[in-house]
Amino acid sequence: MNARPALRQNDYSPLAAPQLGAWSPALSVSVVVPAHGGQDKLDLTLAALAAQTYPAHLMEVLVVDDGSRPPIRLPEIRPVNTRLVRVQDGWGISNAVNTGAKAADGEIIQRLDSDMVACREHIEALARWHHVTDYLVTIGMKKFVDAPPVTPRQVFHAGHLGELFDLDGAVASSTEATIAKTDGLRKSRNPYHVCTGPTFALPREVFHAVGGLDPTVIRGEDTEFSYRLAMHGVVFVPDLSAQAVHLGLPSQHRDRERAVRAVEPYLAHRIPLRRDLRKDRGRRWLVPYVEVVLDVTDTSESVVRQAVAAALDGKLQDVVVTLVGPWSRLSPERFGLSDPCFELRLMRDLFANDERIRLIDEAAPTPAPTPFRYRGPVDVPLHRATLERMVESVQKDLAGVLVVDLPDGRTARLERTSALGRALLLTGAGEDVDEVISATHGVRHEPPDRFWPAPAQPEPVTIPAPPAAPEPVPVSVESPENSLLRRLKSALRPN
Repeated sequence: MNARPALRQNDYSPLAAPQLGAWSPALSVSVVVPAHGGQDKLDLTLAALAAQTYPAHLMEVLVVDDGSRPPIRLPEIRPVNTRLVRVQDGWGISNAVNTGAKAADGEIIQRLDSDMVACREHIEALARWHHVTDYLVTIGMKKFVDAPPVTPRQVFHAGHLGELFDLDGAVASSTEATIAKTDGLRKSRNPYHVCTGPTFALPREVFHAVGGLDPTVIRGEDTEFSYRLAMHGVVFVPDLSAQAVHLGLPSQHRDRERAVRAVEPYLAHRIPLRRDLRKDRGRRWLVPYVEVVLDVTDTSESVVRQAVAAALDGKLQDVVVTLVGPWSRLSPERFGLSDPCFELRLMRDLFANDERIRLIDEAAPTPAPTPFRYRGPVDVPLHRATLERMVESVQKDLAGVLVVDLPDGRTARLERTSALGRALLLTGAGEDVDEVISATHGVRHEPPDRFWPAPAQPEPVTIPAPPAAPEPVPVSVESPENSLLRRLKSALRPN
């Protein structure tokens, strides 16, 4: 395998995959097939896998029985190295795939649904890319067909899928249209969208590095998993040679409106880039859009309070704040007003119970799965428009880092998580991460004016001159002596 190349965005054009049938594979592949019932379809899936062109000694198949009743059995026609794994705890397709991946021995994990019939070159087509570099996710193609009355033996002996299925009348996957419109995903802004699960392959280390599939995601689990892969920095490569048919029409065709609504809550909470799903003002989401990281070491509580308030009160509400400081060094016992860590203790007590604020000793290498991270001086509070405008700026050209050069020589920066993830895969100890990001996604410098706009100057107000004062009216003031004399005369006047 060659050294990891610094691929730009999702453009895998510099890679040259081996020609099918004209190369010698070396990596082992574990095909994980989650199954819940559907024995007849599974028999066809395994028959197709038994006929693969990938070397049998480099391929194993793990059929994961997710609580089928009656239990799944292994048919006569199946790959040589096939194992049956039964789920012990939990349920669902995510848990089943994770169970198979944990039991897998292969260097490549190939996910394949139990109602898919793959062409003979399917595994070879997807695996060949992983012999070129090891941070790719390869995606197979699928078409939906009504399951005809074919036998496993017919599937095993068929030269190509067209001998068994009416491919001209098949329903194409919507992902194939997206792939075609984006030059094979090379120009796709969010290529993870098309990695929807029924057939994809990736290095086993990458699968486990992102934590596998999330068993708490009941619908849209493949898209959510692919999003986390994107944040890890992978490149998505669709291979049109890896054809397969899905036995039966997709569930969306039965009730598309409900199918879309059912998946929305899971994606809204976990994929912040789906801004169309986060239009409710004032909501809190499981995965935030931006993490604001502030180093508060040797900073007064009043300065930090102002910075936190500014970050949480911006136009972009989907934000969390991470305060980096030596929190673990603070003992839990009582402290006096002269304590040298008084400011830190005060901040800890002030912010500890706010779910939007995190106190950690050291920032993580990336904020994944949060898609953006802001870093800047704690004593330069964010303007209400800063984060919103910085995100808008990097989204125009998908830049990896936006650096704002502040007037005092310091900088503030917005980092794209997928670019950070890619850089961490490509850099070694002591290497400049920004240099790699410049090559893979781009690093842009801009002045602060747009992101910290000057306060609007109030328009001059003309104050009308007060009306002229009226001429004073003479007022006769009675002397005390005259007043007393008047009262006496009135008292002595006869009634």
